[in-house]
Amino acid sequence: MLKRILASVAAVSVMAFSSAAWSQGKDIRWATGPIGSSGHKALVVLADLLNKEMPEYRIAVLPTPGAVTTVKGFATGEYDGTYASELAFHELATDSGRMKGFKAEMKHQPVQSFWSYTLETGLAIHARDKDKIKKWADLSGKRVYTGPLPFDTRLHIERALAALGVKHTYVQVDLSTVGSQLQSGSIQGTIIYTSAEVSPVPWLTEAGLAADWAVLNPSPDEIATLKSKNFSILEIKPETFKRDVHVDKVVLSPFYWSFNVGLGMPEADVYKMLTIIEKNKDALAKADQSFLQVAKNMPDMQRRGVTSSADYVPIHPGLAKYMREKGVWDAKWNTKVAAAK
Repeated sequence: MLKRILASVAAVSVMAFSSAAWSQGKDIRWATGPIGSSGHKALVVLADLLNKEMPEYRIAVLPTPGAVTTVKGFATGEYDGTYASELAFHELATDSGRMKGFKAEMKHQPVQSFWSYTLETGLAIHARDKDKIKKWADLSGKRVYTGPLPFDTRLHIERALAALGVKHTYVQVDLSTVGSQLQSGSIQGTIIYTSAEVSPVPWLTEAGLAADWAVLNPSPDEIATLKSKNFSILEIKPETFKRDVHVDKVVLSPFYWSFNVGLGMPEADVYKMLTIIEKNKDALAKADQSFLQVAKNMPDMQRRGVTSSADYVPIHPGLAKYMREKGVWDAKWNTKVAAAK
């Protein structure tokens, strides 16, 4: 089934590019996560809209191993658009983690141009283990898959586990085999995540066909520790996963994600892009529930996203114009706006 899902999404990606191929617009090589990820699914939908509404551009959706790859590729001139989280922006600004030593290679400064949703991360185990693995600390010493190495969702959940002192063994597996690995006992835990608090990542649906997985919530003490270390925590309904996840509530940790172009797209065009997105927000959310936060309140989503990263990377002047017009701009960000080319 996963192969059919991925083939379908890939076909839509090609269609999103081909639908605009008749016009003579400027090509935008917009990179995102791999096929089967939340980012790839969302950008296919977004690109399809923009290719129709902005014929002056032709967007090609380019899957990569992970979002951090798109930020690096943009900075070195390989891509024209990025899929980036607040975590990647922080690493870039602080010359840390996956971005350590990368600034010397940069040719183009990444900027913020559209905040799309939050991804909410958590953990799961096989249902047969739910009476002996009851909190995150119980994963200490266990074999746990926290996601592909380049994924920012992996970084986020690894940071959360480290904050709790959980010393697990990371096991790398293919996304298409997460369920079978959990079923066989090759791994005792796995990352799970949703987008916009409502949409499970596509590969998790396949995992649920191979294994009866159960959400593993952090204990109240663990939640308190995470909050004290500046991790956001929220609860979503178990029904979100459209299957029995063996808990009454699901506790996850969210962080912010964005789709961005560079200063090669002028202020007026980025402003136009944002107004098109807002005008069509309900259609976007219908095509992909990841956009429900944008549909609910797009200006506030931009405010929240910029708040998460204003100190890390500049803000595209087109986004700044949009936010000022919508009354969600903070004057303290005036010095954070990127200088137009």
